[in-house]
Amino acid sequence: QVQLVESGGGLVQAGGSLRLSCAASGTIFRIDAMGWYRQAPGTQRELVASVNNGGGTNYARSVKGRFTISRDYNKNTVYLQMNSLKPEDTAVYYCNAHLMGLAKITAEDYWGQGTQVTVSS
Repeated sequence: QVQLVESGGGLVQAGGSLRLSCAASGTIFRIDAMGWYRQAPGTQRELVASVNNGGGTNYARSVKGRFTISRDYNKNTVYLQMNSLKPEDTAVYYCNAHLMGLAKITAEDYWGQGTQVTVSS
């Protein structure tokens, strides 16, 4: 069993900051990449940011320069520092991990339960 547990969402005014955390636990053999996606009402889930085992990062164009993703490899935890938040950042944010569990032969995607981020204008 693998679990992704998120924390750090909430309500913030435009221009403010929030930090999301996501810890992966369970029978994990290897984590290839971790990242954050978001989904606003009536829209598709979209990639916000991701980080791979080599430290390479990828950001959505809309958050570049405002959000920073980081990873603690020892704790199997990924963070998303969100600065200069805008009302259009309002969404449910989901943690994602592409990992291989013990006794598995391929890596799979796992998801957290989601955490609400609301930015008021």
